Amino acid sequence: MAVGKNKGLKIGGKKGSKKKVVDPFTKKDWYDIKAPSMFKMRQVGKTLVNRTQGTRIASDGLKGRVYEVSLADLQSENDAERSFRKFKLVCEDVQGKNCLTNFHGMNLTTDKLRSMVKKWQTLIEACVDAKTTDGYTLRLFCIGFTKKADNSQKKTCYAQSQQVRNIRKKMKDIISKEVSAVDLKGVVNKLIPDSIASDITKACQGIYPLHDVYIRKVKVQKRPRFDLTKLMEMHGEGTGKGGVTTDPVTGEAVDRPEGYEPPVLDSV
Repeated sequence: MAVGKNKGLKIGGKKGSKKKVVDPFTKKDWYDIKAPSMFKMRQVGKTLVNRTQGTRIASDGLKGRVYEVSLADLQSENDAERSFRKFKLVCEDVQGKNCLTNFHGMNLTTDKLRSMVKKWQTLIEACVDAKTTDGYTLRLFCIGFTKKADNSQKKTCYAQSQQVRNIRKKMKDIISKEVSAVDLKGVVNKLIPDSIASDITKACQGIYPLHDVYIRKVKVQKRPRFDLTKLMEMHGEGTGKGGVTTDPVTGEAVDRPEGYEPPVLDSV
């Protein structure tokens, strides 16, 4: 090797000297994820982000994150009736150590969808784009299956193509009517018990009896310009008419009357 080619070796430093390993978690902070006030359980979980350093601000790294939470966890219920429905929540603002989230979508778990599809019946699906009163454009997907009439002796329960078309039209009409009449908060309140699906089942009874009718997926296609006061209303704050606050012990949403003041503690 020619002299003077590798300066590092000549000075006496080792070739490829190891950098000091720093644990990346020492540079990170934990933030609480807060669900909107429509859900019982406001404290969804925690998320991790790099601490503010120079021009890289921590809150910018948190905004836009999407969290997927089971409805059973959001409503603090253990029954399987809720656990197959998953809600997506997107972080829109950071206040202190809290990430304030908003509704971002909903879908059913894969195993629930697979378990409903069977032989000897007709599967009917519908897809609707609807706009809420507060400017959100949602795309909703509905699914339903035909079922045998009570007195039927047949092995199958297939619907004719004309009946399928009529049922699909009914599905679209009911979904667009229900969604366009309310704001996003109202839509979420309808999705939690899935009242739209039960309305469709009743309306289609005259065409062909249905079962396993669900709103299987909801996507937020377009959202209006970000408005902090609207987000605070979703979280039950800043409305001026009492509202929903979070219990500090359990983390559950609690209704409070207007002008409520917490009781005075004897000792701290």
